[in-house]
Amino acid sequence: MLDPQKYLLEFWKKHSGFTLIEMMVVVVVLAIIAAIAMPAYSEYMRKASAAQAEQEMQKIAGHLERYKSKNFTYKYFDPKIVYSDDASASSLSIINVPVGSTGDKIKYKITLRDLDDTSKELSNSAVRGSGWAMQAVVVNDSKNYNFLMTSKGLRCKTFDSITYTACTGSKVISW
Repeated sequence: MLDPQKYLLEFWKKHSGFTLIEMMVVVVVLAIIAAIAMPAYSEYMRKASAAQAEQEMQKIAGHLERYKSKNFTYKYFDPKIVYSDDASASSLSIINVPVGSTGDKIKYKITLRDLDDTSKELSNSAVRGSGWAMQAVVVNDSKNYNFLMTSKGLRCKTFDSITYTACTGSKVISW
């Protein structure tokens, strides 16, 4: 008499595993999922770094306003008071975003200038210090925004170029 348990065991030993077609279907399905997920993830990361740059600009702007309320001018403001407790730290003319990042990890570079003479930093003794302009320029990502913020209330972002006085290009957005 044929033992069904023994027969099934031998059948599964001979026929266990996947066929080439089954493996190819699995690989194709995984490739489709990856093709959908990667652009969405890239866009998510792009938005996250842009939001981080906006946040750092607003943080610096808050410190600028507190500085002016104490000193009646923006003159001699140094961003190191925002990011360093060490008074002997050198002047930070460029703030990398994420803060403290180096090399390929830098997503944005934030610079701060006097609004009347945008070629000079506020820490320069030759500036008037009655206003400021701050820009965050994206590093190595042409699909992300460049930001501009001034003490006069101008806040704009664009994929195209910016100066310390205006955002230019086809798609300029206020923020």
